[in-house]
Amino acid sequence: MSEKQDHETTKQVSDEGIRQASSNPSETEAPTFERDPNRKWWHGIREPGHALQIVTAAILAIAIGLAVTSTVGSKNIPEAATVIIGIPGVLWLRALRAVVLPLIICAMILAVQKLREMSTGGGAVVAKWSIAYYVLTTLLAIVHSTIAVAVGWMRLMQVMDAESLEVTDKDDQKMINERTETKIHDVVKQMFESFIPQNIFSSLANDGLLAILITSVLVGYLLKPNSPLLRVVKEVEEIITLIITWLIKAAPIGVFFLILPNLFKLDIASIAQNLGVLIGSALVGMFFHLFVVLPLLFFAVVRRNPYSYWMKQSPAWITAWGTASSAATLPVTMKCAKRSGIPDGLAKFTLPLGCLINMDGTAIYFPAVVVFLAATQGHVLSGPDYVIIVLLSTLASIGTTPIPSSSLVLTVMIATSVNVPITGMYAVVVAIDWFIDRFRTAVNVSGDLFAAPIIQKLSKVEDDDVVSEEEGVVVTDNNDRV
Repeated sequence: MSEKQDHETTKQVSDEGIRQASSNPSETEAPTFERDPNRKWWHGIREPGHALQIVTAAILAIAIGLAVTSTVGSKNIPEAATVIIGIPGVLWLRALRAVVLPLIICAMILAVQKLREMSTGGGAVVAKWSIAYYVLTTLLAIVHSTIAVAVGWMRLMQVMDAESLEVTDKDDQKMINERTETKIHDVVKQMFESFIPQNIFSSLANDGLLAILITSVLVGYLLKPNSPLLRVVKEVEEIITLIITWLIKAAPIGVFFLILPNLFKLDIASIAQNLGVLIGSALVGMFFHLFVVLPLLFFAVVRRNPYSYWMKQSPAWITAWGTASSAATLPVTMKCAKRSGIPDGLAKFTLPLGCLINMDGTAIYFPAVVVFLAATQGHVLSGPDYVIIVLLSTLASIGTTPIPSSSLVLTVMIATSVNVPITGMYAVVVAIDWFIDRFRTAVNVSGDLFAAPIIQKLSKVEDDDVVSEEEGVVVTDNNDRV
């Protein structure tokens, strides 16, 4: 080997503060990395798209929004101002959602290929653990939410007068009538039909994510390792990665202009006791799940500090809070997971799957809303009613699409199944759903990120495509920076 080939190269990775040092940059050896010892945690504020920038943007938007709303009043803010201010955020969100479908397709195809390369049955083990874990956490979320609401929060809710329960707006009545027509068997039928696309191009056009995911898994399984189509998929994924990298750098701007106009809609003075209890019960349930249940599972299996790990994933859950869409956040979620040392193949399989079926935040919200609708009209729920709520909430949370406020229709279905009439209070739930939806999405995305290392540990997956945050190492099998 010539001296020219033996020379050492050093490369500064600015966006992670990591130095790359390779003693032999050949195809057979992956580069090694060292963290810059002079780098402080706050230096990241100068880097485009850094978590500190996203946090700062979110805090500024909340502060400005609350200041304007409390001073002027949400009803006095011109609608045109809210719409125009929100344009940069909407454009950024549209760009994120535009890459979701090709990202899911490429990720699932390549993930299945990597899982097939494992020892016999390795891919099946990952799939089984993924589904089992997601269903388990969903059930835990629903059970502790139902118990908390039934035992504690319901006692704080007051029965409303007839005037408050009456639906006076014609549009609200039309909406309630349409959603009341949704039956349990229709939801079950639609969920199973969504597994198999009748027209794959129609699913692509209409964001039929579950059908696309299953089709991608099938294509990935049938493709041969040396297939020209597989090389095309890899090229497309590299292009998507470049686009996602640019979008993440623009995340602080996007998050700021998504949050600010939504806070202009918040009428603080109109939050009465019942509505405050609903919001409180939902948020406390989500925080309990996020800071107690999931960390306990994480520590029990992975034996690492769950809170430190969660904080390092802040770009993902802050973006989720800003966009209120698990699907739109998926590119950021996958990038964070890879930087945390999650094997590439496992991340590409578990995270898109979790984006579609792991809806812990949504699962927590269902019992809270149903009990709220019942308590405000003096309707007493029985033990069997709560069992039905748990079962239907599990089904509904898995069947919910990862787009903003998609759970509103299923809430009506669950309520009518336990004979809770839909009154004018449902319009109140709809009015504040945009606010709660952001926390639901943040919990959903956090649940996916907690799940990845747990599933990795349980399934004993090893992969050469690793990015380790703890050791300051960023290594990919194609020598690309992550």
